[in-house]
Amino acid sequence: MSTRHTDDNSRSSSQALTGPRFARIAGTGSQLPPRRVTNQELVDRLAADGIQSSNDWIIERTGIHARHFAEPDVTSSMLGVQAARKALDAAGLQAEDIDLIICATSTPDMVFPSVACLIQRELGIHGCPAFDVQAVCSGFIYALTVADSMIRSGVSRRALVIGAEVFSRLLDFKDRTTCVLFGDGAGAVVLEVSELPGIVSSCLHADGRYVDLLNVPGNVSGGQVLGDVTLKMDGQAVFKLAVNVLDKAAHEVLEAAGRDETCIDWLIPHQANLRIMQGTAKKLKLPYDKIVVTVDQHGNTSAASIPLALDHAVRSGQIQRGQTLMLEGVGGGFTWGAVLVDY
Repeated sequence: MSTRHTDDNSRSSSQALTGPRFARIAGTGSQLPPRRVTNQELVDRLAADGIQSSNDWIIERTGIHARHFAEPDVTSSMLGVQAARKALDAAGLQAEDIDLIICATSTPDMVFPSVACLIQRELGIHGCPAFDVQAVCSGFIYALTVADSMIRSGVSRRALVIGAEVFSRLLDFKDRTTCVLFGDGAGAVVLEVSELPGIVSSCLHADGRYVDLLNVPGNVSGGQVLGDVTLKMDGQAVFKLAVNVLDKAAHEVLEAAGRDETCIDWLIPHQANLRIMQGTAKKLKLPYDKIVVTVDQHGNTSAASIPLALDHAVRSGQIQRGQTLMLEGVGGGFTWGAVLVDY
């Protein structure tokens, strides 16, 4: 199926924009590493260390059947470049049409420069602002909101917003409660200035009191890694907090838009855990078949999960132009937010 979302007329109209400035999603793209890792592979790996688990246990608690892991020489920027190229193609644009790049990631290629700058180099784009946003699993919501604000203010006309992660690098494969949850991947959207709102409303929040619920506590100093650089999570506490804040965020953006839950055609939540996603849908009075679900095959890809799910649903034909989408994310920090989109 064709995923090209703009034509010469729409591009010309954006160039001649004289009315209000909004941001619309012009194209989507995603990239998964080819290596698919099943639950049974992880169960066998745990068993080698004397740790008991099972495929059924993982599915019952998370809804996850498989995830993708990047090879050791594959980085977040590599995955992000491929997702960005697909999003540009879907939008009918060239790399040189982009004047802003924001990448959400918690797994950068290096301490600096940013993943966004590395992606910029590979795409052959020169001079436009490029920077990373670090809000863990809420990162894409944060990045999308920042890009929307920059387009509305006139700073940018066409932005690449990317979520890219190699979260498998942060996992403790002796901790059965966390190592089965996460995967690697990237997703991207092209935002384009428009006289009609695509991004209708958004909200961002954080509360540092909950830092200990989900973190990677290590750091780099003096040329050495200090502390533990594997992921730590209080799963039950995260579950309770996530469902609560996602419900509040969804209603906040609906209120800002002057709408209610009945306007939502598709809920695209951060793909962390199927039970959290279903709990959020229940609070919004949405049937479960209105949730875009990729967590079963992708696992939790952190900042990449929402744009990955969005692109999957667009390319499969689930999501159609003219529909209204609720995007939501929650992650370590503790961070959370939501975006209401007229697609």
